[in-house]
Amino acid sequence: MRFSRLATRTLREGPGDAEAGAEAETEAVSHRLMLRGGFIHQVAAGLYSLLPLALRSVRKIETIIREEIDAAGGQELSMPALQPREIWDETGRGEAFGDNLFSLEDRRGRPMVLAPTHEEVITSIVKANVQSYRDLPLILYQIQTKFRDEPRPRAGLIRVREFAMKDAYSFNGDEESLEQSYQAMAQAYRNIYARCGLPVLMAEADSGAIGGKDSHEFILPSGAGEDTVITCPGCGYTANAEKAEASLPEAAPEVDQPLEEVDTPGIKTIAALSEFLGMTPEKTLKAVFYMAGGKMTLVTIRGDLDVNEVKLKNLLHVNELRFASDEEVAAAGLVAGSASAIGMNGIQRVGDNSITKGANFVAGANKPDTHLRGANYPRDFQVDLLADIALAQPGQSCPRCGHSLESTRGIEVGHIFKLGTFFSEVLGANFLDQDGHQQPIIMGCYGIGVGRLLAAAVEQNNDEKGIIFPAPIAPYQVHLVGLNLAQPEVAQAADELYQELWQQGIETLYDDRADQTAGVKLNDADLLGMPVRLVVSPRNLKQGSVEVKGRRESESAMIPSGDVVEEVRRRLAAAYL
Repeated sequence: MRFSRLATRTLREGPGDAEAGAEAETEAVSHRLMLRGGFIHQVAAGLYSLLPLALRSVRKIETIIREEIDAAGGQELSMPALQPREIWDETGRGEAFGDNLFSLEDRRGRPMVLAPTHEEVITSIVKANVQSYRDLPLILYQIQTKFRDEPRPRAGLIRVREFAMKDAYSFNGDEESLEQSYQAMAQAYRNIYARCGLPVLMAEADSGAIGGKDSHEFILPSGAGEDTVITCPGCGYTANAEKAEASLPEAAPEVDQPLEEVDTPGIKTIAALSEFLGMTPEKTLKAVFYMAGGKMTLVTIRGDLDVNEVKLKNLLHVNELRFASDEEVAAAGLVAGSASAIGMNGIQRVGDNSITKGANFVAGANKPDTHLRGANYPRDFQVDLLADIALAQPGQSCPRCGHSLESTRGIEVGHIFKLGTFFSEVLGANFLDQDGHQQPIIMGCYGIGVGRLLAAAVEQNNDEKGIIFPAPIAPYQVHLVGLNLAQPEVAQAADELYQELWQQGIETLYDDRADQTAGVKLNDADLLGMPVRLVVSPRNLKQGSVEVKGRRESESAMIPSGDVVEEVRRRLAAAYL
């Protein structure tokens, strides 16, 4: 491709709308660089066109994905993005996805949705085609557009409302077979990320609205990521913060003290309470009010910890969870800032395991400006459910080996689930086992956001000059720069090298612009980030050489003109390892 014919243009600075809209909170380097480099064009919040350079990268990512999923036994198909709402209501996922589900009606008034995922449709396909255990196992996948009405699209391609996704589904006759499919897909994912040059973490995760049992996310470490991953350097334990567990140390033994009221005028927070009474937060109990599935819920947790709302939502088996409003709190007879489960009846009460790790806590007295010393569970209060509902924090102990936990921010670039039999049971996808009995098919689900993977790669690979593409997913392998092209001998040499590179199968972007300075051309080469840069100039021609520089290298080298193609091959071969 000649730069003069490229459909897009580069920008010296990021456009003012690089994070357009109130939806954006954190600038993503990938968003700014991809706008500056002419890779993407924003249509609206969370809606982007992929321009030619980005699409070339996406196609390479898709090829890698197809090769690895095919190698794992997958078969590709294509399913419609437009689906009848009734199949989503049949599984209950219309309600589970809530406002994130794009809904519309066809001309006959029939409710339809734009699919965010395809479990319902793929299950109906398998139901029609699988009859017995001999037809299993089966892995089917597609790369297709998905739609999710995200409330806060952000960071360019990292969180959008329309996106390309590889979604795969496994169908198995028993748990052992499911585990084999799951591990085969996990390895395929590792291969995909390795080939794309991305060092990911495989983390235990929550299954979210899709449901299911075992679940893992693949997280690319990045400061622009929305996910926090808890890791243990001791044993390798890795889990998303929504799923992570931590061990709390046993508290020193204490003799239970009697309950004692203490005046706490104007005290509404744990921090203020701890300071006022001269104690650490872990000696207090925090009361948090939620509306869970429309039901008032009082959560009690140790004051130094925070509620993990994903764990709480899963524990209560509800689709809707939110903080209770001031009006709802007052209507329930609760006193904000001075509440506790002591003497509290008539509402749902949930306790975190941390309330058993200590004694003689300070808790709310359920009347204004008053707290109670000496609160002990279960002597002084009870809960209806007691479970681990706390957010794990760095510095706490690993639940497996006791080592101190660490945290890393990152971008989710893939998610795999063991779905079990939920969809097959609801939709009637059964098979005859070896004994002639009907059994529900056991399913797995495996997703990768293709555009997000590209953005994550840029987020991970850049410097102050621009993008540094991993070679396997770079739009072009070589960026050829011709300087002083008004001189016929320079133009001829650059054109001949351009033709030779393509004839040798080396994808080359040739900056043939005669109206741009050397500085502009070299800056654009750094911005676009192709793995190898070649420079043909009058000075180089006099030496019978071409300047060669890897994008990650600080210094260039002069290579004899006759050896350039071989040198490029050598560098690319090393880059693809």
